Amino acid sequence: MSTDESYARELDAQDPLARFRDRFVITEPDLIYLDGNSLGRLPKATKALMADLLDEWGDSLIRFWDKNFNIQSDVGDKVAKLIGARPGEVLIGESTSVNMYKLFVAALQLQAGRTRIVTDDLNFPSDIYILNEINRTLGNKHTVEVVKSPDSIVGPVEGIKALLDEETALLTLSGTVFKSAYNYDMADINAAAKEAGAMVVWDLSHSIGSVPVDLNGSGADMAIGCSYKYVNGGPGAPAFLYVRKDLQEKLRNPIAGWHGRKDQFDFGLDYHPKDGINRFLSGTPDVLSIMPIAVGIDLLLEAGMDRVREKSVAQTEFMIALWEAHLKPYGFTLNSPREAKWRGSHVAIGHADGWRINQCMIQDVNILPDFRAPDNIRLGITPLYTTFTELHTAVMRIKQIMDEKLYERYSTEMTVGEGT
Repeated sequence: MSTDESYARELDAQDPLARFRDRFVITEPDLIYLDGNSLGRLPKATKALMADLLDEWGDSLIRFWDKNFNIQSDVGDKVAKLIGARPGEVLIGESTSVNMYKLFVAALQLQAGRTRIVTDDLNFPSDIYILNEINRTLGNKHTVEVVKSPDSIVGPVEGIKALLDEETALLTLSGTVFKSAYNYDMADINAAAKEAGAMVVWDLSHSIGSVPVDLNGSGADMAIGCSYKYVNGGPGAPAFLYVRKDLQEKLRNPIAGWHGRKDQFDFGLDYHPKDGINRFLSGTPDVLSIMPIAVGIDLLLEAGMDRVREKSVAQTEFMIALWEAHLKPYGFTLNSPREAKWRGSHVAIGHADGWRINQCMIQDVNILPDFRAPDNIRLGITPLYTTFTELHTAVMRIKQIMDEKLYERYSTEMTVGEGT
């Protein structure tokens, strides 16, 4: 594959999704933004929407709230279209961690008598924190098994399957791993868990909007995920949860709140959950925070996830070719799967001086990536607005950092903040 700038420009000229870049707010043309896998750009339509919503709130008062009282299921049905779910299987609301808590506890209650919980060491740490605290709260009745990846890049599939038996209550994994972008074969994992009678909760935070997901087709039980990365829902936008329709009535929401109660406006002190997915509602809906998510979903649906994935694969392949030609000689390693089918929409490169190089990228050459310890520089590629030419320019700027040893002016001591 060519790694020339002229080839990058040719790919941009042929890109059927190129028109979507203009649908986002881009105020710094020289900034190369490679952190859309942490926070997506602001859609222009969201700016207009928020102004209208604030006016409507001011004019309509409580009537504005009444009009949008079912927004969690309404926008949830939109999310369902992105992740291969049916209407009535997805809700928007709360944070990823809160939704995770709900589904983990619900699954463990249903699986009473089984004592093993399985995850891997590639999972997002918060997922494991929550598992351990739930186990402590329940009296340490379970053993949390964290299966180690053989190389910190690919999932330990065989090790996971070896722990799936009659003792296993719950398996939870990230569909796309946050450090390496490794993609699990969800259908394969779901089938193995089902055979053992174990339930599975998927974390789709790095999958939704970046890779096609088919929860129904893959036989998934439950899933959660955020909406502020590839969905472009905004900083801290509410998360989603999915529960397969035939499981919904078997599960109890451990955070019982008035919004999930049947006949909620009679304000009785006894609790009877709503039917279907709405039993997982808890508190009052975050109307103003949920509305922008619909804009991001509509953009992805308009583009088509198959075309988004096709461009993502082309761009990550191009980035890997650029790494091999221009960065590998400086000691950079590829910390993402080489084969496209196992890779999401970011490319992780490692270097012994990764932290200092990352800071130099931000401060000196106007690239905004992020860093994940111990050595991962994550280069997030968002097909709706990232160009091939930007990828080429980014690598040439990193090469400049290495040629001129610009990173040596930065401390090796990690600090919390931009780019971490």
